Amino acid sequence: MSIPQIDLANDPNPAAAVDGALANVGFMTVTNCGVDLHLLAEAYAASLAFFTGPETIKRRCAYLSAEENFGYQGLQEENLDPGAPADLKETFTMRNVLNRPLPAERWPSPEFSDLMHALFANVLNAGFRLQRVLAAALELEDDFFVRVHNGENVTLRLLYYPAGGVDDVAAGQMGAGAHTDYGLLTLLFQDNTGGLQVRDADDEWLDVTPVTGSVVINSGDLLERWSNGRYRSTLHRVQPKIGASERLSIAMFIDPDSDTRVEALPSCVDASHPPRFPPVLAGEHLQEKLDASHKDRFK
Repeated sequence: MSIPQIDLANDPNPAAAVDGALANVGFMTVTNCGVDLHLLAEAYAASLAFFTGPETIKRRCAYLSAEENFGYQGLQEENLDPGAPADLKETFTMRNVLNRPLPAERWPSPEFSDLMHALFANVLNAGFRLQRVLAAALELEDDFFVRVHNGENVTLRLLYYPAGGVDDVAAGQMGAGAHTDYGLLTLLFQDNTGGLQVRDADDEWLDVTPVTGSVVINSGDLLERWSNGRYRSTLHRVQPKIGASERLSIAMFIDPDSDTRVEALPSCVDASHPPRFPPVLAGEHLQEKLDASHKDRFK
């Protein structure tokens, strides 16, 4: 099995292509979805400067709670796989920044804040475009998903996997532990280092090879519920970074507003496919997952 590649601007039937990718793999590599690659390059540079910069600035911008879901976390401060050793990564998480002003001191600098706001807005618009393609694939109104993604739980995240050696990695420890994503869709931008792996239908780990100018997109838990299991929320992980160079990636989690009731869509239910999941409120599901990944760290 391989990760499907889709050119969103030139595919004659993008809804069918997205439908097939998410149903068979749960992952796809997409080009021409509307992301500003120059803005993305600036964000990579700012990300590297932040993570390799002064510890005092990073700690001033510290992540304070899973409820707020904003700020810097250092190595081994998160467990995406709660049953494994903590992750060997650093992160800067930014939830709902377009609608939720924060004090200037929570940001590394005004320039960093402005850049991340611009990237957030640009990638969110790309996400809306993908949501409309997804709605067509599921026989829904064009704005079905757009109208329940006003930003409350949409989150931009910078990720940094520092270079290390074999002696730095505990048994079973990952850069990012094996997990599924929590919401509708995730847009992941990765550098050329590699390390992302997807669990395929044969329970084998498949490498996701970086493709220049593309975004890796996967379906999350709530899309699996909406689609009644038609689209897979696929287990994935990031290998620990061993060697002389670091790894950078940027993720945008397109997750529904908290009061959104998620239940099987009519186009995904029939006599042979009864509802597989009980209805759930998006906010309750998302918060439960965030809390689990931080264990008792903030309690």
